[in-house]
Amino acid sequence: MLNGVPQKPVEGVSMVYSWEDAKAPSARKTQYFELVANRALYHDGWVAATTPGRPPWATIGGTQTPPDQWPWELYNINEDFSQANNLAASNPQKLRELQDLWWAEAARYNVLPLDSSMAERIDPSIRPSLTRGRNTFTYYGHMTRIPEGSAPDTKNRSFSITANVEIPTGGQSRGILATMGGRFAGWALLLTDGKPMFAYALSNQGAHKWKVAGADRLASGKHTLRVDFKYDGGGVGKGATATLFVDGRQIGETRIPQTVVRRFSLDETFDVGEDTGTPVIEDYADVQVHWQAREGND
Repeated sequence: MLNGVPQKPVEGVSMVYSWEDAKAPSARKTQYFELVANRALYHDGWVAATTPGRPPWATIGGTQTPPDQWPWELYNINEDFSQANNLAASNPQKLRELQDLWWAEAARYNVLPLDSSMAERIDPSIRPSLTRGRNTFTYYGHMTRIPEGSAPDTKNRSFSITANVEIPTGGQSRGILATMGGRFAGWALLLTDGKPMFAYALSNQGAHKWKVAGADRLASGKHTLRVDFKYDGGGVGKGATATLFVDGRQIGETRIPQTVVRRFSLDETFDVGEDTGTPVIEDYADVQVHWQAREGND
């Protein structure tokens, strides 16, 4: 019980017995496995597993065959540890026994229902969100580690970012204003060497990174920076044009031929005032380290 609420028991088998006796027989008699509808079950020296309906690198879209129709394989790993001899055809009774046990374990551990989709499942737009239906957001100072699903959705649409900054006299004029995602996909608005810059990354490859920057350093005082991101439309992942403005004057433009479809990152976030994850482009990798070190010292 926790605060009067019943809790689920810790699942699995304790490993402590193996620390106390290295030669003790295994206490793990049954173990289920499931990932995007790929299934397997270990039980008393036998393993039954589905043949994956999609290669691991194909992340977009589900498989054409429903999970219930995926073929199964069967191995006796007491005699065939490398799982080289598939016994599914020669021992259908044992296969059915392990299949039935898999369904029992799946129901027990809340695996059901099965879902063979991949990237669609991690799309933040399919989950409840306080930002849905809103189109204006204001952030102040340092606001970091905002999950992508709780941040403004800048995918597959046009958007505008406006930053009010003040450049100190003789002071530092480099750092992160706002960023979403990181090295493997994302965007960033920043100052580097006193010049404003907007960067966009479709992947970690240099050919999939684009940036637009001002040619001149900002003078001391207050300035308004703006990025207008004009999406082509006509579907998801289409191209866009990013235009950078300083105090209402256009200072640069870049063409982005392809954009992120569903998610910038699984673990990187929306940050204002610093970048808590990997840099979108390497131009500001040292700036990112500086911010993190300063925050730690403060």
